[in-house]
Amino acid sequence: MSRRQHSKVTSGLHVDKPEQPELAEHDASILDLAFAMDCTGSMASYIEGAKNNIRAIVEEIVRSEKSDVRLALVEYRDHPPQDTTFVTRVHNFTNSVNEMESWLQECRAEGGGDTPEAVADALHDIINLSWRREATRICILISDAPPHGLDPNGDSFPNGCPAGYDPLRIARDMAEHRITLYAVGVEPPIVRYRDFFMTIAYITGGQYVPMINAQLLAQVIIGGVREEITLERLMQNAQADIAREIQQAEEDGVDDRETATRINHYFASRKTRTKQMRNKAGATSKTAEECYSKCADMSEMASKFKTIEVKEVEEEESKEDMNYELDEEDMSLEQAKRIVQKAKSRK
Repeated sequence: MSRRQHSKVTSGLHVDKPEQPELAEHDASILDLAFAMDCTGSMASYIEGAKNNIRAIVEEIVRSEKSDVRLALVEYRDHPPQDTTFVTRVHNFTNSVNEMESWLQECRAEGGGDTPEAVADALHDIINLSWRREATRICILISDAPPHGLDPNGDSFPNGCPAGYDPLRIARDMAEHRITLYAVGVEPPIVRYRDFFMTIAYITGGQYVPMINAQLLAQVIIGGVREEITLERLMQNAQADIAREIQQAEEDGVDDRETATRINHYFASRKTRTKQMRNKAGATSKTAEECYSKCADMSEMASKFKTIEVKEVEEEESKEDMNYELDEEDMSLEQAKRIVQKAKSRK
């Protein structure tokens, strides 16, 4: 079997990596990390958080995971006449942190118009980036507003994205192409639409992450990426066993929850430990998992969609729930669910 050596140069940052065997499908330590960022008027603090922390984020990922990292950015606002500057602005993958920083420096939080934004257009552009075949593929979506076509109240395009893009269908395409979505929802504005963002993250085997403080953004990105790299390595090392467990579950006629329980037991029997980002408040809701994720498209989801009532949250409870530290523990059932989603969706 051929062997190769990966080394990563990221704006003067050099990390030597040991030789690894050629992998049949992908290498978990090769990372393509794309950001889809709402750049409308309410997002200033999150844009600043990304600007100020992107170098530290990459350096920590390279240091801790010995990763070969490339970065991409899709900025999005809205369709005219709601916004006349741009719908999306695409910056394809680069291995230069300097270049990523320059893109972020040009980001401005302006405009936006009605409540929904061009979420579908941004995800469409994300899936069409030049992803490396062998890479672990992660998209971080940072948003405080829903897509068009979900809730007709305050939506200038109640029938959906004017360009015809369907975010639910795109999420399934992302899952097929091994792109894991982390939906960072800026709360409280996003709370009413939380189940939508939970749904698209769940479909890809990713996570919804509620965010009330832009200063926590770097911690979320680092923790989420490191957890995903752990899961990708586990999935690759146990690929045949996972496939066998899923096939047996299908033959037995059990649902995805029971399948995930079996996968969890498989890894527990081997005393498998995983990195896990604390995300208590982001656990996928029953509605997102059992109802919305089964919808064929946005039209069907909109017909079933109900906004969540915004509730006041005690400050101390918020601090406890919005803790994104990274732990190493026995694999959780939530992680097993995500493994099942990934394994069953991928081409």
